[in-house]
Amino acid sequence: MSLVRLFSDFDGRIGLRPFWLGSIAIALALLAIQRTAPLLAGHRDAAMIIAFVKAFALFPWAALAAKRATDRGSTPIFGILLICAIVLPEQLRPLLSIGWRPSLEAISTMAWVVAFIDLGLMPAASTEDGVATTPVGAKAAE
Repeated sequence: MSLVRLFSDFDGRIGLRPFWLGSIAIALALLAIQRTAPLLAGHRDAAMIIAFVKAFALFPWAALAAKRATDRGSTPIFGILLICAIVLPEQLRPLLSIGWRPSLEAISTMAWVVAFIDLGLMPAASTEDGVATTPVGAKAAE
């Protein structure tokens, strides 16, 4: 699978290794931009650049998560919703009162844990379409 398709296509399946390598590449790119933006632009412009890059990084991360969720036998929307639940509470924090902040952090933390376990650790589904098949000669469930 090409890098362009890996980070921009929501169709298909990927295993653990491409998922982790793609996630690490996105995280390192974000870290590099966060460190170099203040040096290349003023602090005010750097904040806008970093905000834009973080918003743009949602797309490739969601593409990775959608393909990995498909590989796990789930729907692609599950992976996309997990990524949104991780990233969006941080973006909503300035808009809400202080009382909502612990709830947003709890939502984001729970989504991280589910994404780490389900997308990052669990093996692929056993069949191509993610639906387990009944072995030949097995009795049907009543």
